[in-house]
Amino acid sequence: MLVAAAFLAFSVPPYLTFDPAASRLEPPPGNDFYYPLLVAHVLFGTVAMVTACFQIWPAFRARYRRGHRITGRIYVFAGALPAGLLGLYIGWHTTAGPSVRVANLVGSTLWITVTLVGLRMARRRRFGDHRKWMSRSFALSMSIVLSRVINVVATIVLTPQVNTTFGGSEELMRYSALSIGVWLSPLLLLLLTDWLLDRRKPGARRPAAVR
Repeated sequence: MLVAAAFLAFSVPPYLTFDPAASRLEPPPGNDFYYPLLVAHVLFGTVAMVTACFQIWPAFRARYRRGHRITGRIYVFAGALPAGLLGLYIGWHTTAGPSVRVANLVGSTLWITVTLVGLRMARRRRFGDHRKWMSRSFALSMSIVLSRVINVVATIVLTPQVNTTFGGSEELMRYSALSIGVWLSPLLLLLLTDWLLDRRKPGARRPAAVR
C-alpha cells in the first residue's frame, strides 16, 4: 500500500491538470485522441492499484467479505479491464519504438486475460483458482511500478555505452532502457507470484520428521 501510494502520488498529479504539456509520455503527432485516452488509462489504473491492495489484504478479506466482493467488482470493472483495454491503444501508439509497443500490447492483453479468468473462477465458486488468477492480475497491475525502477537502473547501466553500443544516440539508449523495464517487470512479478503460490500449496512444505 505504501509503495502504491508513493507511486501514485508521484505519477498521477500531472494528469489531473488535463494539460498535454504536463504528460510524462510524448503524444504522437497529430493524434488528438491519445492524450484524453491516456488520462483515462491513468485514472482507471489508479482505481485498479488502490482496490487491488485491499483485495490481497488478508485481514480485510477475512473480516469484511462483502467489502472484498465490492472492491473486487470495482477492481475488475472500473480498474483493470478499462485500464487494460485503453492500454492496448496507448501501447500501440507509443513513440518509444517497436519493442516497447509489443511489450505494452502483450502486458495489457495478459492483464485483461488473467483478470477475466479470475472473475470467471469466482463466479464458478472455485475460490482457490480465483485467488491464484487474481494474484497474477495484481502482479500485472503493479508491474508499472517495478518497470520504473528497472528503467532507472537500466539507464544508469547503459549510459556509458551511448557512444559505443548506441552510436552516440541518447534517444536510442533511453528507448532500450525503457524496453528492458516494460519487458522484465511483468515477467519477474509473475514468476514471483507463482513461486509464492506454489509455496502455499498443500504438501509444499517439508513434512515434519517422524519419531
